[in-house]
Amino acid sequence: MQKRELGAGGPMVSAIGLGCMSFAGAFGPTTEAESHACLDAALAAGIDFFDTANIYGMGVSETVLGRWLASRRPRVVIATKASIVNGTPRSFDNSEAHLRAELEGSLRRLGRDHVELFYIHRRDVRVPLEDVVGTLARLIEEGKIGGYGLSEVAPSTLRRAHALHPCRAVQNEYSLWTRQPELGLIRACKELGVAFVPFSPVGRGMFGDTALRLDQVQDGFRARNPRFTEPNFSANIALIDGFRAYARARGVPTAQLALAWVLAQGPHLIPIPGTRSAAHLAELAGAAKLVLTPADLAEIDRLLPPGFAHGDRYSDDQIRGVERYC
Repeated sequence: MQKRELGAGGPMVSAIGLGCMSFAGAFGPTTEAESHACLDAALAAGIDFFDTANIYGMGVSETVLGRWLASRRPRVVIATKASIVNGTPRSFDNSEAHLRAELEGSLRRLGRDHVELFYIHRRDVRVPLEDVVGTLARLIEEGKIGGYGLSEVAPSTLRRAHALHPCRAVQNEYSLWTRQPELGLIRACKELGVAFVPFSPVGRGMFGDTALRLDQVQDGFRARNPRFTEPNFSANIALIDGFRAYARARGVPTAQLALAWVLAQGPHLIPIPGTRSAAHLAELAGAAKLVLTPADLAEIDRLLPPGFAHGDRYSDDQIRGVERYC
């Protein structure tokens, strides 16, 4: 698989990474054996960049990944995150004490003495950005993390943080039906030499070869998400059906085409689709070899123009902690 730089001066990683949130059952039940099979398939496909977080299953995702790392000893790049405090409603903590404690817990679960990338999962506005970046810089100096990243932030926050200490990556949602990062964030990352790591690049399952049914999206996250509730759900399915037909005409899987579109938006983009299926993982990995022509990109834009999606990408509760800059 082709490689891309994880931020200026950072390690070269596979152009497509693997998001490990689903290993904690976020989108349906799974087993550790199934998760390990998926990780094996990723490695076989040339994927060497794995993304997790302490909050995914309250440590389950990191534990599953850590056991796989211990049994395989692969040469891979690991990213994890901290700052979300579980609760109702959930809250955020960017204090040095919290970040250090959570990082130590992540390292124990992963079976490592450091991670290559450590994200602030959500900003805590009570803690000045200068203090947060200061903490991250100290963790880098101590060898606990190779670099830091930010998640769900505005371009202005990235620029401020990067001026204090170079940021390695920004992780925000980005896909054919979520294109807000085009309003400044992708450009800012390119200007600063920061990798942009899109999560949910295939729309949480919406860009599959077979249209989802409403009864298939009644799991925790999607059941509460505006895009997966009626009447928005049916409207979105109908619009994406045209894209599905275009993928069939090109002879490629729908999710693969959607992921190839993300990759085509710039060489500094490293999407991290998630899946519980080894077969689906191999299909997604094929996006790295799929070359889209200007005509392809124009037709995709015609079929799914920016802003086509019905419903906000998050509910009022889900968007808590996200920096809304547009």
